[in-house]
Amino acid sequence: MRRILAIDLGDRRVGIALSDALGYTAQGLKTIDRRTFPHLMAAIAQLVKEYEVSRVLVGLPQNMDGSYGPRAHAAELFAERLQKALKLPVELIDERLTTVQATRILHTTGKDARHQRDVIDTVAATLILEQYLARARNEGTK
Repeated sequence: MRRILAIDLGDRRVGIALSDALGYTAQGLKTIDRRTFPHLMAAIAQLVKEYEVSRVLVGLPQNMDGSYGPRAHAAELFAERLQKALKLPVELIDERLTTVQATRILHTTGKDARHQRDVIDTVAATLILEQYLARARNEGTK
């Protein structure tokens, strides 16, 4: 198995997480400033090449009732464009409450989340990836 890259798509920053080569663990990798679409695509393409990524996950920010708002539609469009550009499988993953969870995690470690937005984005991407890996393990054992 090759690595999986997870993306927490924000308005200003994009959190990135990466699995190990066996698909067991998720690590926060970095945050990319979201300047322009070509800049973002080039940065992600470089990571895909550098880490030999075989699948990309994009967080889907659904409303609490499961409906889609403007941010969810933007994530869908981004995922479509990313799949065409990378020619890799790109999957949307429900990311409801990952930013809240990431903020709580930072708070429990004594970090001031208000001044750690880039860290929150990376932790949120890690949570998206952990959710996917856990689901894959559960489905593999059935």
